Amino acid sequence: MKRQFLVFVIRWLLNSFGLWLAIRLFGDGYSDSAVDGSIPLFLLAGLIFSLVNSILRPIVIILSLPAILVTLGLFTFIVNGLMVYISFLITPGLQMTFWHSVLAGILLSLINYIVSSAAEVRYERLQKET
Repeated sequence: MKRQFLVFVIRWLLNSFGLWLAIRLFGDGYSDSAVDGSIPLFLLAGLIFSLVNSILRPIVIILSLPAILVTLGLFTFIVNGLMVYISFLITPGLQMTFWHSVLAGILLSLINYIVSSAAEVRYERLQKET
């Protein structure tokens, strides 16, 4: 249970960082003061994204399974972008177009993949030592 909570907190912080990076790279409607000085705003955005990703994404994946199969999995990029877009719609003060959200979804997927892989290697290494 502790490990699952720790993984959730780590993903939340990484998603917050990824959303901040995505807004800096692809953002459309934001003020520089909101992006530069508002850590709580991006922590809220990361929490909203984590919750949307945990609750809504499995439902959308199941409903879009035919499109995912036809495109050999490439439609998952659109699903990830939709999750980012919905998160930005819910978060006050942040905006992004849908296609920039797709790019942000790719960026967030890459960040989560790298960190998950590194964490899994470290966890396996710790298991071997004990």
